[in-house]
Amino acid sequence: MTSELFQRIRILDPVVESDRTTDVWVVDGAIAAVADAIPQSDLPADTHLQDGSGLILGTGLIDLYSHSGEPGFESRETLASLMAAASAGGFTRVAVLPDTDPAVDNPSSVAWIQSRSKHPTSTLYSWGALTLGAQGEQMAELAELAAARVVGFADGLPLQNGSLLRRILEYGQHLGKPIALWCCDRGITGNGVVRDGVAALQLGVAGSPAIAETAPLATVLEFVAELEVPVHLMRVSTARSVALIRLAKAQGLPVTASTTWMHLLLDILDVQSYDPSLRLDPPLGNPSDRQALIQGIQDGTIDAIAIDHSPYTYEEKTVAFAEAPPGAIGLELALPLLWQTFVAPGKWEALTLWRSLSSNPARCLGQIPARIAPDHPAELTLFDPQIDWQVSPQTLHSLASNTPWLGQTLKGKVLRTFCGQ
Repeated sequence: MTSELFQRIRILDPVVESDRTTDVWVVDGAIAAVADAIPQSDLPADTHLQDGSGLILGTGLIDLYSHSGEPGFESRETLASLMAAASAGGFTRVAVLPDTDPAVDNPSSVAWIQSRSKHPTSTLYSWGALTLGAQGEQMAELAELAAARVVGFADGLPLQNGSLLRRILEYGQHLGKPIALWCCDRGITGNGVVRDGVAALQLGVAGSPAIAETAPLATVLEFVAELEVPVHLMRVSTARSVALIRLAKAQGLPVTASTTWMHLLLDILDVQSYDPSLRLDPPLGNPSDRQALIQGIQDGTIDAIAIDHSPYTYEEKTVAFAEAPPGAIGLELALPLLWQTFVAPGKWEALTLWRSLSSNPARCLGQIPARIAPDHPAELTLFDPQIDWQVSPQTLHSLASNTPWLGQTLKGKVLRTFCGQ
């Protein structure tokens, strides 16, 4: 039997809106007791005591969508390194997108992923592709994928065929799995690599107009209204999108939405360095877009913060900004940077951040959120918001290091991740 007592530790449980200092007793991967003061005389003699002063013990973080290099691009990231990075970042559940090579578009691919996803403190889930090869041309066998226990359906790429999208929504709504869509019209985006506006002109790079996101988003919302099918809206990045989603929710449409952590922290003004790790898709927005996303998290219009961890090799990313493949890593960086940007200065309550990274992502996936309560699995993240550490290839568990924070010192680090029973 393993027994551990966290004394005088600050717990964050967004399910019951609990942010308080208390004692937490964990026995064999389950929470045995939560109380203001648990007498040591009531505990086994070999109980490990952990002074929780200054520490955060929150429900395990959950990432809605990220990318694995494996299969097909193991030099970028393997499933093992992805899970190690997730655990190091406090994520107890990670859902990977199916746009690998080959794509996760059949039961055997799902089984292969599941056979290689064992990790002691993190659980890996796989999205099943909406279309064959995640190519957006022919609907995958969604019923077979659902039976293979995918977490939901998402290509991770924008669907350009409206007729096919409507058929997918009609068919998929009866399978009891989330459907996640990225609203992006490639015909409107063109060769844009930053959000269109004055700053894009000053940077001298092609801009992508906001309507490239909002036009297909409006179409999806019309489909949802007609078919009454629940949909998750991925990678929301513009102020107008936030406004459309807010209106849709006010009308009672069954939609949830997420943005990525980097779109909350940065905007196009940060691209002046032309760092290829800031080349994202959707691109970083204008300052007004970032402020709208921040407000959307605060008022609940945007349900969740996704990491969208996108690893690339040094050679792939060390090119001109406009030629770099879009994406950056983030599983080990998101919590400390979000905490120091929003919670530490008092812009957000701690539960606002934790809700967006833990309980709400669980609900978007149709899963039961973790709890810090007796008789619940100890699915926990132990976080020290005061530790300083330097981001380097040596300190990162990911195989990739494509991040604009490479070489910088961050404040805040996950000490342990508990996966529970």
